Amino acid sequence: MKLEAAVIQGDGVGPEMMEEAVRVLQAVCRRFGHHLKLYPVLACSQAIEAGKEPLPQESLKICTQVPAVLFGNSGLKKYQDWPLDKRPEGALMILRKVLQVSTNIRPVRMYPSLKCFSPLKAERLEQGMDVAFVRDIAGGVFCSAKVQGNGDGGREAYEYEYYNETIVRKTAYTAFKLAKSRKNKVTNLDKSNVLGSSRLWRQTVQQVSEDFPDVELEHLYIDNAAMELIRNPGRFDVFVTSNLFGDIISDEGTELTGTPYLYPSAELSNTEQGIYTPNQLHYPDESVIGKDMVNPIGMIAAAAQMLRLSFGLEAEAGAIEEAIRQVLAANIATADIWHKGKILVGTKEMGKRIADEIEAVS
Repeated sequence: MKLEAAVIQGDGVGPEMMEEAVRVLQAVCRRFGHHLKLYPVLACSQAIEAGKEPLPQESLKICTQVPAVLFGNSGLKKYQDWPLDKRPEGALMILRKVLQVSTNIRPVRMYPSLKCFSPLKAERLEQGMDVAFVRDIAGGVFCSAKVQGNGDGGREAYEYEYYNETIVRKTAYTAFKLAKSRKNKVTNLDKSNVLGSSRLWRQTVQQVSEDFPDVELEHLYIDNAAMELIRNPGRFDVFVTSNLFGDIISDEGTELTGTPYLYPSAELSNTEQGIYTPNQLHYPDESVIGKDMVNPIGMIAAAAQMLRLSFGLEAEAGAIEEAIRQVLAANIATADIWHKGKILVGTKEMGKRIADEIEAVS
């Protein structure tokens, strides 16, 4: 099978992480007999420093002609005061708009060998944690008109939350289809006791569930869900929720593991094109750039998501994820997940170990 994808290295530690993701992709394609064709494109700070826009038209054209885009960390402090459309992150904003991405998927799992990093007590983790957050990114307050002006109380600003059945159905169908490949459970999160948009959301999700009779559906209010996720994370499988609620609770779920740099994020368009990034897209510590210190697993896991969601290659995606599990179980660690008793390695060695694990399986 021929696999084609655009590659945007990104900024800062992005190129280092992307190099290892490509190494792992090449390894899994050799093992399964696929032909991998990657198209590196100029974007982000590299484009800016070449005197171009964050995502030049020639780069955008390539991205629109392939099923998937691997996108590395974006953003540098030196550009933080620039207008958003001129900063390196502007490349991702443009790509999202042109591809019309509508649904975000963030899988998060607790690796047994890394439980010590979780802020949760051991008894809360007896069932482990393996969840996926499916979030709308086409509607909600983030995508509404922003209004500012002056009122009786002085300056004022507000947004409104807008949803329609089409947007909710798209997100819900993604969640239910994902649950069928996991543990057959979907938890819908809303605030339907007080919000009209949430009542529409819940009713529509309930209607979609009728097409998936084998998948269990439960409804929780978002505030209760935030508590339940801390109390018993092992009881959940797939969450589905709106833009704002999903943005918040997916970060909560990631941080409950204590290892936020290990997870991927996928953004899917209405045409099933995908943008695949590390979950924590902006690596905060620029002091590690170019020093072979950053953990590449988030970007590697994003490559696995690309194989699963854009190409339908479940076995290949699973091979990458199993290799990650095996390497972590062998106590191999980059600096962010190291403690006494583990073997400290750099970015390149972590990528090599995962690739070697993939190819070691006959």
